[in-house]
Amino acid sequence: MGIVIHLDRMMTKRHISLGNLAKEVGITDANLSKIKNNKVHSIRFSTLTELCKALDCQPSDLLEYIDSEESDSK
Repeated sequence: MGIVIHLDRMMTKRHISLGNLAKEVGITDANLSKIKNNKVHSIRFSTLTELCKALDCQPSDLLEYIDSEESDSK
């Protein structure tokens, strides 16, 4: 599986909408939606930095590594 983005969890926790967060981070709603729905293959550190600033969190609150072999054996 690899890296999973938990942006939706943090947005819910912080009570912030996609549109408001996109505006605060400085990216389009469409690009933020792709990040939120794990439809990206990469994310810039500058974007990750702005997300962490806007959500007052650490990268580890947004990103999780899931070993594909472990998830296959479950």
